[in-house]
Amino acid sequence: MFNAITDVEGIKVGHASDYKAMTGCTVVLCERGAVGGVDVRGSAPGTRETDLLRPANLVQHVHGVLLAGGSAFGLNAAAGVMRYLEEKGIGFDTAYAKVPIVPAAVIYDLGIGDPKRRPDEAMGYRACVDASEGDVPQGTVGAGTGATIGKILGMKCADKGGVGTASISLGGITVGAIVVVNALGDVYDEGTIIAGARGERGFINTAEYLLKFGAVWDLKDISGELKGCNTTIGVVATDGALTKEQANKLASISHDGLAMAIKPVHTMSDGDTMFALSTGTKAPVSDKMFMSICAAAVEAVRRSVINAVKFA
Repeated sequence: MFNAITDVEGIKVGHASDYKAMTGCTVVLCERGAVGGVDVRGSAPGTRETDLLRPANLVQHVHGVLLAGGSAFGLNAAAGVMRYLEEKGIGFDTAYAKVPIVPAAVIYDLGIGDPKRRPDEAMGYRACVDASEGDVPQGTVGAGTGATIGKILGMKCADKGGVGTASISLGGITVGAIVVVNALGDVYDEGTIIAGARGERGFINTAEYLLKFGAVWDLKDISGELKGCNTTIGVVATDGALTKEQANKLASISHDGLAMAIKPVHTMSDGDTMFALSTGTKAPVSDKMFMSICAAAVEAVRRSVINAVKFA
């Protein structure tokens, strides 16, 4: 066990990083296909192929999920993931071609490094080449390369975010998560701030700041750094066989893990998005087991957020 999302059978993870531009991308591959779900809670999302994950729509399986920096520009990296999968003959079988299904979500990291260099098709492809079922590097790597948190008073007071992952065994079924933390809010571990906005005397406590000064604070100097410049994105996965409806519920409830570790979360300036994958290598789950899977997903997401900032 690697205490990573790759502990889920059928899941691979790869990173590609650009440390000069301070951006990158992370790919979660499920080459044998996985039932997918999604839940977008933030109000400033940057996403791709989320509609097809809804239960009523045709496509049942996805073949990878891309997490990337570069804001909306970074969605271009999904083309590299598609090219990699197509070369391997993987995709949704249509009459004339196999079309890889690759949903994606991005964070805004243009305020650190070079904003003109973003994840592209070549970087998405490199992340796939890097993908393995083994240990997953965490912190300042892949989509977390340029991630920052605690930007309520601008970048000058921000802390470093990153990528984190964790897994939980349920005695035969595994649940894992991987999260890219680029939040407006602070990160908490057991009620204590461990990363976030910093002032001269330590952490500012973003949630308390909003409650105390929200009606009178002056945003004229930092409003550009708040508008859509934050987002936490990630994937939860299990090898238990889920329906598409269950996968969407799993994506939805996984946001509780974000709320346990990030305060405030799901703000107007965050594009928080969580995907769910069921590789289905284990037997279909009972209602009671699904409840356990949901509880494990929440905890795996919480631990992943903490790992992201500890390794950053």
